[in-house]
Amino acid sequence: QVQLVESGGGLVQAGGSLRLSCAASGRTFSSYAMGWFRQAPGKEREFIAEIGWSPYNTYYTGYADSVKGRFTISRNNAKNTVYLQMNSLKPEDTAVYYCAAGPKLKSYDYWGQGTQVTVSS
Repeated sequence: QVQLVESGGGLVQAGGSLRLSCAASGRTFSSYAMGWFRQAPGKEREFIAEIGWSPYNTYYTGYADSVKGRFTISRNNAKNTVYLQMNSLKPEDTAVYYCAAGPKLKSYDYWGQGTQVTVSS
């Protein structure tokens, strides 16, 4: 079983930055694909970013159009941690942000409990 714990959320003004962290435990981390999602009140959960291995045996990253150029996903396998650096935040980024893990991209079997991000105008 894999457990994920998010941290780093909070209140920030528009244009500011936050870095979210997701600590994983329970199984080998380095071979897992990792993703970030968010969910605003009354809305569906939305894909934000993902990171995994490409056929060239290196990390692949992908982003939703809404955050491309502003958010960066990264991972530190030695610390079993994945990060989401969020810059140029907008009020529409306000949501609960969730970390996810799985054996490959788009196959996320494990989820954290989420961390709240609130961006004021």
